[in-house]
Amino acid sequence: MAAAEGSAVRVVLAGGGTGGHVYPSLAVARALEDELRARGERADLLYIGVRGRIDETIVPREGIAFHAVQAGPLRVTSPLAFARNALKLQVGVLQALRILRGFRPDAVFATGGYASVPVGVAARLLRRPLIVYLPDVTPGWAVRLLARLATRIAATSERALAHLPPAKTAVVGYPVRPEFWSTDRAHARVDLGLSGEGRVLLVTGASLGARAINEAVFAALPRLLADWDVMHLTGAGDEARALARRAALPEDQRARYHVRGYLDEMASAMCAADLVVGRAGASTLGELPAAGVPAVLVPGEYEGWSQAPNAAFLESRGAAVMLRNDELHRLADFVESLNDERRGAMAAAARALRRPEAARDLARMLMEAAA
Repeated sequence: MAAAEGSAVRVVLAGGGTGGHVYPSLAVARALEDELRARGERADLLYIGVRGRIDETIVPREGIAFHAVQAGPLRVTSPLAFARNALKLQVGVLQALRILRGFRPDAVFATGGYASVPVGVAARLLRRPLIVYLPDVTPGWAVRLLARLATRIAATSERALAHLPPAKTAVVGYPVRPEFWSTDRAHARVDLGLSGEGRVLLVTGASLGARAINEAVFAALPRLLADWDVMHLTGAGDEARALARRAALPEDQRARYHVRGYLDEMASAMCAADLVVGRAGASTLGELPAAGVPAVLVPGEYEGWSQAPNAAFLESRGAAVMLRNDELHRLADFVESLNDERRGAMAAAARALRRPEAARDLARMLMEAAA
């Protein structure tokens, strides 16, 4: 039911516990607040996730209430793990039903990942409008399931239309955080303590870190530091090892190797970089174009799920090159092969993929569903 003037539109957000699922929800939440404010209304927001994941930390910091339900991935190889997670899913649906009955949302926004499944099922059972957003190029099992329940579906890439019902699916792009549109290279470098003129290589394993990429960087450091300032976002698990490597470097190289376990200011890091090396999670589809930065993408491979379609999409558009996990020993060769001219062409190709209105378009889709 539409909110009266001055009242609140109540929206539940649900995602899968990685940055690629959480940050789109936050970007859409901010755009929704702006759109409602412009017409004299406000948003009342609630995020539902699982305990122990990145959203439990990030979401409350953004001023949005966080509630947890039980959930677990069903795409697993162990029959015991499947049975255990199926039970969690049933419990999670009951928990989500209780939360939604209490909150009474006008609409529910789910970005995929197993944590969003109990919420999406509960929304359908309570006949609440359900907007499902696919951040990746191709859907995992959670989005495939929720697509059957959804009122409307939104996707990052037109390639998703081969996997989703086209009659209720719209391609909107990936909604990035507003700071990607307001951060410039010079200020970003100052904020991060980087050289104003040198070439900067950003290495990131995304929000959870990536041990294989970290090991490849450690092995390639002497070659990389000969030509680059390296900002290495290791994940908490490898930060101490990276700092030990840094301490053992010659003084001139040590000054060019910047280690962080985690960094909230990813917009600054990407805008400061001349090249990114990292995984190919959903966020790369929006953040690399927004920052206008080329990339070497090493797709993660998980039980029944791969980031390779994301990397392949950006590579096909000329914005990235894909490096498989078993090729990581060639990391320095890949980086050195991308000269200034090649990187410039890749950066232009990345900028051509920008969709700055994605968050606003998704917010308006939510408002229409809630009306």
